[in-house]
Formats: sequence, structure tokens, C-alpha cells
Amino acid sequence: MNRSGNGNGNLQGAVVAVAGAGGPAGRATLLRLAEAGAVVVASDADAARLADAVDAARYAHGGATITGDTVDLLDLAATKAWAEQTEKEFGHVDGVVHLVGGWRGSSSFTETDLADWDFLEKLLIRTVQHTSLAFHDGLLRSERGRYVLVSQSGAHKPVANNAAYNAGKAAAEAWTLAMADSFRKAGGEDGPGAAAAILVIKALVHDAMRAERPNAKFAGFTDVKELAEAIAGVWDRPAPDVNGQRLWLTPQP
Repeated sequence: MNRSGNGNGNLQGAVVAVAGAGGPAGRATLLRLAEAGAVVVASDADAARLADAVDAARYAHGGATITGDTVDLLDLAATKAWAEQTEKEFGHVDGVVHLVGGWRGSSSFTETDLADWDFLEKLLIRTVQHTSLAFHDGLLRSERGRYVLVSQSGAHKPVANNAAYNAGKAAAEAWTLAMADSFRKAGGEDGPGAAAAILVIKALVHDAMRAERPNAKFAGFTDVKELAEAIAGVWDRPAPDVNGQRLWLTPQP
């Protein structure tokens, strides 16, 4: 089994965990990773949505190994158990893609409801903390370990009515960059053997959204299939080239 990075997008034999796999971005990512030959270990809090996503990916790529687990990523022990079981079952873990998301906004800055922060802190930050801590050592043991966070441009140019969301994304980025620093330090003079990278979007769009709003332009939006392609592309480049980097899929503010 080839576990070395070869720079051509070939993920044959790589084991990649996808957190938050049940949504449109997750479905596209499962399909793309399976197409590239990866073993995909998917999780989502919604069991029915996860089962639909896994079934669709299996149907599209007969013979691909795609599993689904309902994991409470707000429970660190449960997240660590998921990471340990994944590595035990497949022998290695080569990637984590963090797609857990959520949004709450307000009509103005002063009307921000801090209950929205409590909600977003769990989804946007705590799940990043738990997945990164749980998979960190396994990714280091891999010859091509990658942790991929999907972030949003508002983390770099916050707006008044999105204070909680923008702050949550900024915190998630900072945590991921700290993980990247850990990988860098573990690599020593040879550089990091694993990488933590951030893909930055404005917003996502998919076919169902276009069907619902046929006249909308969705300017600056990233199609979920383009996001999935960019996620797979993180393995195309050597770890030192992507570790600690923000990879912009929308114009940088």
C-alpha cells in the first residue's frame, strides 16, 4: 500500500476522517475522496443524514470503503475513541477534514444575542479542538497526515451583524495554526511531516441552492464540488508547503 505523498492527487489507500459529513459539502467531499481512492471514515451528528451521504458515495464509487459513525464531537472522550478506533481498524489515519458548521447572526452589533455565541462556540471551536487533539498523534504517525479546516473570510474582516460567527471562525483558525506549529516543531530540521491547513471561503453553493434561486448570482461563493477538489488537493503538496497556510478559495479581503 502506497502511503507516501506523490503530488498527483492520488489518495489511494489513505484513510481520511470527515467530520460533519452529512451536509452538501460533506457529500461532495466523500465523493471526491472516494474517487481518489481514499478509505473514508465519515461522521455526523445526524444519523439519517450521514447514512444518506455514505450510501450516495458508496453507490457512486462501487468498491470504495466508506464508513459512517455517529460521533458526538462535543465529547472529547468519544472523539478520541473514534480516532483510536479508526487507526486500529485501518492501521493508520492520514487525514481529518473538518466540515462541522453552523451560523447565527443578528440585525446589528448591539442586538447580538450571546446565546448565539454559546451555540457557535460548540460547533465552530469545540469540535475543532476535540478532533485536532484526538487525531494529532495519529496524523504525525502518518507519512502524509493532513488536518483541513474550512473557514470563512469574515474571520479576517468581521462585520457588525456577524460578530459571534466571525469571532468563532477566527478562534478556530488560531487553534488550527497552533496545531500546525506543533507539527512544525515535531518535524525538526526536516520540516513538518504532517500539516494543518485552512481553506477560506466566503460561502458555499450547491445545485439545490441554484435550483431554488435560479436568478441568483452567488458572487464569490464556492461550489461544494470545488471545495471538495481543493480539499483533496491539500495532499498534492508537500507538508511544509501547506502547513500553517490559509488557502483562499475566494478573494482575500
